[in-house]
Amino acid sequence: MRRALVTTLSCLALLASSVPLAAGAQAAENPMPPTQFGMHVIDIAQGAVPSVKYGSLRLWDAGVAWGQVEQKKGKYWWNGLDAAIANANSQKVSSMYVLGSSPTWAAKDPSQGKYPNKGAASTPDMNAWKSWVTAVAQRYGNSIDSYQIWNEANLSDFYQGTPKEMAQLTKEAYTIIRRYDPTAKVVSASSTVRLESAYQRFFPAYLKELKKLGWPVDVISIHTYPAGTGTPADRAKYITTAKSDMKKAKVPASKGLWDTEINYGIKGPGNIKGRQITGDTAAAWTAQTYLQNLLYGVDRSYWYYWYQPDGRLGIVMQPGTPGAVGYQTAYSWVADSYYSCTSGDVNVCQFGDNLNPEVVAWKSSGTGTYTVPANATVQCTAMNVCTPVAPGTSVSVGSMPLWFGTAAKNSANQQP
Repeated sequence: MRRALVTTLSCLALLASSVPLAAGAQAAENPMPPTQFGMHVIDIAQGAVPSVKYGSLRLWDAGVAWGQVEQKKGKYWWNGLDAAIANANSQKVSSMYVLGSSPTWAAKDPSQGKYPNKGAASTPDMNAWKSWVTAVAQRYGNSIDSYQIWNEANLSDFYQGTPKEMAQLTKEAYTIIRRYDPTAKVVSASSTVRLESAYQRFFPAYLKELKKLGWPVDVISIHTYPAGTGTPADRAKYITTAKSDMKKAKVPASKGLWDTEINYGIKGPGNIKGRQITGDTAAAWTAQTYLQNLLYGVDRSYWYYWYQPDGRLGIVMQPGTPGAVGYQTAYSWVADSYYSCTSGDVNVCQFGDNLNPEVVAWKSSGTGTYTVPANATVQCTAMNVCTPVAPGTSVSVGSMPLWFGTAAKNSANQQP
């Protein structure tokens, strides 16, 4: 349905992340595809349409998990998943479906886990797993562009099997998906990074087992939520940690890295309280997240999530909220753009070309100074608040990303 388009964009993302660069820099030979901007839309099956532009959807926490679709062995309730994918297709976004967790009837130990059903954290019966993956791949074909094996498999709430068992599930799913849709991407089970002991117990061992099986994945997945009091600077450290472990495991360069859940201010770990993040800070951190992806070589991030406030998330995504404005503004800067990014006292991403300069500058923490580039006459914040500037002058830069360019180019960026 959209496969030709989505495959092309995904290939561009891989090319963008594989260009050899000096330390602290990333550049693109091709435009950054809109799929970098992922989103969870909780009510997607009920027809929800976010007011922001986004390029990819992760189907998780949307009422369409395995145990909610196949509630009894061989008996499928496809209505919700059909509706979710049809809605995503109508919005022309790329769909990723999370294949796990286990239904109660398929769980080897039904006492393990309780969300979204009893036994959800158990390793499933392998024959049941293979039948399930086959049923999904056969039914949806190229309407699903990527399949993720499991959600947060390093956490006992979601998975209590071994890394070896998860790698075996990955291998079986990969074989089946390749048979029915050779162009679909297979995404590894995700692992959170902020809970260090749980991360170290699972992620390196899972990579080791995947290597033994010949790397039956196209993409490695992590979740980079910082601790409840954390910031984008902490997220950057998590990305560096994961990429270091990938290097140690000798993950092939052809395998992308996706951050399949991200937000800030979420409670934990331990006694760390969550917090609400609003105003300019919400816009700044949301925009920083997607700029960081360019700087650190993360090919895609899925924001968690588009839904009404429920007290669990630090940055709320709803029409007109600062988080949504920051997300949309970053999209207007990044999507379909060539880029070259460098880290330093001030992080800088160059877009456009010499005749039509577009530059974004920001600090992960603290403040610094930046010289306004030639031909730039306007600076705009992630809240899309714009003011005149003079080329060659020095401006103060902090956590709020600042875009430098021309008023005409900024107006063009904001067009639907």
